[in-house]
This record gives sequence, structure tokens and C-alpha cells, in this order.
Amino acid sequence: MTDTPAHPTDPFDPDALNAAEGLDPVNPAYAQVLRIATALNLIPLAIGASVFDALLIRQIEGPYGLITAAAWLIAIAMIVTFPSRRVSRWGYKIGDGQLRVARGWLFRTDTIVPFVRVQHIDVGQGPIERWFGLSHLIVHTSGTHNSTVTLPGLHSDLAAAMRETIRRHIQTDFA
Repeated sequence: MTDTPAHPTDPFDPDALNAAEGLDPVNPAYAQVLRIATALNLIPLAIGASVFDALLIRQIEGPYGLITAAAWLIAIAMIVTFPSRRVSRWGYKIGDGQLRVARGWLFRTDTIVPFVRVQHIDVGQGPIERWFGLSHLIVHTSGTHNSTVTLPGLHSDLAAAMRETIRRHIQTDFA
């Protein structure tokens, strides 16, 4: 009989990392929200690079379009790849009198908020999130450092249910 050791979690696979830590993923539609927000931020920068390219080429009499092509390729690559990667690296778990939120890959942040430290809870929703039926849960705690923990990418009903769960727990702790 041979015992094969369990393979360690692949540090490059965010799904395996979140599953190994027992975390629930955020809604996959949140990638579309981030994609639109990223596009709204990067497209003006790419347009600015195009204008800069046109003005620079007049001065140096070089081939037009190198800076423009590079700026647009970088913007498109970031719009296509970054949002889905960010979403896959978010995870959360609610229970046992606490909310746990983990995010990131290279710089991973794992935040645990005990319900007894919660001051108040908000459910927010921007226009793009509303379009996709998503919300973000904002937990405000006592203290100054990291006193606000935000969990984005939740279905609106789930965010409201999580808010009520935390609110009920707070009421029983102080009743």
C-alpha cells in the first residue's frame, strides 16, 4: 500500500486557491462590470495617446501610428484579460460570527471581520452593476485602519440577504 501525498494547491489557479480556502466566488457577471469600467477608463487614455502620436509625428517626421497602435493594443488586452482575472481572485465566506473576504494573487489580502466589530452595513449599486443585477456589500467596523470592507460582485438579492444576516447577528449580540 502506497500513500501518495496530496498535491499542493496550484498557486496560479485562483479557483483552486479559493476552493482550498473554502471560499465562495463572486458572481461571474462582475467581470463584465469591470470590463466596462476598465474600458471607460482606458479608452480616453488611448485616444489621448493617438492625439499625442499625431502631434509628435509632425515634430519628428516619423511613421505615424506606432504609439497609437501600442496604446490601443495595450488597452484592448487589459479590457479583455484583467477583469476576468480579478474576478477569479475574489472570494468570500460568511458564517461562524464573521465575514471573510479574500482577494488578490501576487499581493493576497485576506480580511476577517467579526460581526461584533460591525458598526453598520450598506449595500451599494452603481449604474453598471444595476444593469447586471449586481451590488456590493460595504461593512463598516469600529476602528480606523481597514474600517471599511467592501465585497463587490454579489447578486443584489444575495447582498441584501447577507446584510440582513449580519444585522440579525449584531442584534442578538447586543440584545
